[in-house]
Amino acid sequence: MSNWYKPAGTLKTAEHEISLSPQDSGWEYCGFYTYNFATKSEFNVELSGREGVLLPLSAQNVSVSVDGQAFTLKGRTGVFAAVSDWIYLPVGSKVSFSGKSGEIALLTAQASEKFPVCYTPAEQVQVEVRGSGKATRQVNNIATPTSFTQCHKILVCEVLTPGGNLSSWPPHRHDKFPGCPTINEEVYYFQIGKEGSDHGDPEGVGFFHVYTVDETVDETVTLHDRDTYVVPHGFHGPSIASPEYPMYFLNVMAGPAPERSMAFCDDPAHHWIRDSWNDQVQDPRCPMTSANGKVWKGK
Repeated sequence: MSNWYKPAGTLKTAEHEISLSPQDSGWEYCGFYTYNFATKSEFNVELSGREGVLLPLSAQNVSVSVDGQAFTLKGRTGVFAAVSDWIYLPVGSKVSFSGKSGEIALLTAQASEKFPVCYTPAEQVQVEVRGSGKATRQVNNIATPTSFTQCHKILVCEVLTPGGNLSSWPPHRHDKFPGCPTINEEVYYFQIGKEGSDHGDPEGVGFFHVYTVDETVDETVTLHDRDTYVVPHGFHGPSIASPEYPMYFLNVMAGPAPERSMAFCDDPAHHWIRDSWNDQVQDPRCPMTSANGKVWKGK
């Protein structure tokens, strides 16, 4: 097995539930950090040479200060409960955030161009239903090239997959090997829910497949709630939500290209699948959530 799979708890520090720097991953751009207000009520971060996205996972009414500017993140009770608001954090900014309970994620990318701090309410997050049939899933476009342009490198989206469905399908890559239009590192952070729950559940189980062009890696891992997987290169997919256990994952991506892009190339053996969706019906369980809460009630 590669060292790309990071089971829940293995990235925990005194300050973080998850601490994953570019150096920890052995790459150059992406960082991923989560914080729990149950263990500490206030956190302070300086983004030296980095830009960031601050996104509540299960925290509400989070007070945030960015270089002296005050904001309040409404947040949500859990990733399966609603779409959340979020804040873009500029390169070099000094940030503090405080709350009473719940978790929040700080996603970072090495960057040099400075853009202004920006608060985005949940109602303005672009929610997309992607795929069809058993590959139907919900994508919350947070800081993607089309949904948010006032940043340098960072790319962020959330994906919610109903129980029994697939995401990251067909398998695709955006890496250093020839044939791909761009190069991106990518972090997958998973929560595995249970039908009707607002957040992940320790009993939840899913699966994730990654394999490389040069055949140095070919593995399928059994996922549990709050596992993390780093993808420096290679085809990834499918991510499989077991029946009765919906899957959430949070992606942060970044790379060396001068323009932000989430372009990819499918595994040629499976590219035909995209055309097959034209003759399938999208799963009515998607979208699962909105800014106003749950859309699919689980009946």
